[in-house]
Amino acid sequence: METGPGDRPVVTPLAPLQASPPPAGRATMRDVAALAGVSLKTVSRVVNGATTVDAGLAARVRRAAAQLNYRHNMTASNLRRGDRRSFMIGLMLEDVSNPYSSVIYRAVEDVARERGVGVLAGSLDEDPARERDLAATLVARRVDGLIVVPAGRDHSYLRDEQDMGTAVVFVDRPPVLLPADAVMADNVEGAMAAVRHLVGRGHRRIAFLGDLTSIATAQDRYTGYLEVMREAGLPADAAMTRHDLHTAEAAEAAVTALLNGPDPPTALFSSQNLITLGTVRALRACGAQRRTALVGFDDLPLADMLDPPVSVVAQDVLAIGTLAAQILFGRIEGDTAPPQTHIVPTRLILRGSGEIPPP
Repeated sequence: METGPGDRPVVTPLAPLQASPPPAGRATMRDVAALAGVSLKTVSRVVNGATTVDAGLAARVRRAAAQLNYRHNMTASNLRRGDRRSFMIGLMLEDVSNPYSSVIYRAVEDVARERGVGVLAGSLDEDPARERDLAATLVARRVDGLIVVPAGRDHSYLRDEQDMGTAVVFVDRPPVLLPADAVMADNVEGAMAAVRHLVGRGHRRIAFLGDLTSIATAQDRYTGYLEVMREAGLPADAAMTRHDLHTAEAAEAAVTALLNGPDPPTALFSSQNLITLGTVRALRACGAQRRTALVGFDDLPLADMLDPPVSVVAQDVLAIGTLAAQILFGRIEGDTAPPQTHIVPTRLILRGSGEIPPP
């Protein structure tokens, strides 16, 4: 800084950096140091946020980094730290295109972002082999923790990773053969609320539309259905039960067959959002949407805009994902309390389809 007329300060601009051909491939710290004319150590201190570097040198390093389009490798830097954290977590979902999975993803991402942590996510498609492969891929990338919506029924393969410090939290379904935290909706009580509502409206022929029987939540929702049918003194008619309807198309075909049968149900309990979507299509195709009651488990986008609007048992998916992420970061940061299963209540939302009386 120099002094001009009247002793006013005059700021002297930094000299331009010497032109240099861009390095082949991704720029490194050494490239930045060479262009800035400083040591590698100085570049490292600047990009890692040290405040003790001379302001002029720091500005020169930042200009060189910008000129070379240098991007700092946070993973490599963090792994050199004493805590060995990568500041990345893995998220293993059933299907990232499913509304439930997408809300879980956003909830986890929001919690992670507050902590400066990135999220790597993938879909399992109810395939246990894919679950193991994705877990291995994420662990190889040195994630600090995993949030898992499991597909398999044996999670002991994660025990070694737990022992080496990788935090693991399960969502929607409990872990099997592995002590770990889990966050789940109250599936039994939610199903019971739905079926009690239909019984209370006078229905006696209530069909159950279930997901894959290998899924723990599908089993829990069927248990809730059976419990209320027993309470009401109603038979659990095998002709009114359909399992393994994992897609909207499978549900549509099953419901169409039920409605066209000799003694069709007067009400339907659909135990999963994609099943509910297929059920709505079948009801409309058969012209039965105003004479057959429907309550679905899981809310649907625009469910309140359909005709009639769909009554549902809604999970608080945002709360489930947020709580799972908070528990995971607690474990990463040193919480050693025994693992717990956290149950999040559901809510029955009456919109119209579940209030249709029996003929």
